[in-house]
Amino acid sequence: QVQLVESGGGLVQAGGSLRLSCAASGRTFSNYAMGWFRQAPGKERTFVAAISGSGKSTYYADSVKDRFTISRDNAKNTVYLQMNSLRPEDTAVYYCAEARLARVAVTEYEYVNWGQGTQVTVSS
Repeated sequence: QVQLVESGGGLVQAGGSLRLSCAASGRTFSNYAMGWFRQAPGKERTFVAAISGSGKSTYYADSVKDRFTISRDNAKNTVYLQMNSLRPEDTAVYYCAEARLARVAVTEYEYVNWGQGTQVTVSS
């Protein structure tokens, strides 16, 4: 059974940085793309970033482009989200997810396994 465990969330001031981690177990990690999504209070969950199984391809939502960086370490079965220049509107629960295939995926239906989420709060 696949398990995804996020960590690294917390409270940070606007302009600050956080790095989220997501440790995966249960499948051959490098065979699957990984993604980060977020859900703000009262809003639907939205796509943030994705990375292919090899790590060679990435894709970002426009709202986080040039501020967030997704990466992965296949030897450690871990995907990361480095978040810089954080804004109050980045406040949300952040979820990592494992895709059905190795190629970059940006829609929820392309993901089959989800973590429990980690809270990120950015104060103004």
